[in-house]
Amino acid sequence: MDPVLRRRSYVSVAVVVFLVLIPAAVVRSGAEVVTLTVDTFTDKVKEKDTSWFVKFCVPWCKHCNKLGTLWEDLGKAVEGEDAIEIGEVDCSLNKEVCTKVDIHSYPTFKLFYDGEEFAKYQGQRDVEALKSFVLKEADKAANTNLEEDKDEL
Repeated sequence: MDPVLRRRSYVSVAVVVFLVLIPAAVVRSGAEVVTLTVDTFTDKVKEKDTSWFVKFCVPWCKHCNKLGTLWEDLGKAVEGEDAIEIGEVDCSLNKEVCTKVDIHSYPTFKLFYDGEEFAKYQGQRDVEALKSFVLKEADKAANTNLEEDKDEL
């Protein structure tokens, strides 16, 4: 085979590998946010001693789209925090979930603890405000749960 053609073949293969691997890396970089569906939502938010801060959105909502990477940025900001998970539900694909948890407008942000809705977020839409809320409310939820456990003894 001609050396020039061989080199072009290697370049073509390298380009294909690059195009395949880069999107995979981008998807992994947002792995701090868990996509929840009708099949996974209930089991995930019921995880023992875990707070789930969940964004409920639809793709056609201009307010949801205006959030940009905010939710992924929040996921990265709370990465490593014990017992806090960041999730999202596409209500256009998971209407049953959104109906069950009483979602009427988009975006809606709710914190769940041990399967129960604990708090609804209505503050500013920036990473620091969201992080402050989720840390405070998750701590409050865990302490409330501890008090309930003590009362049962």
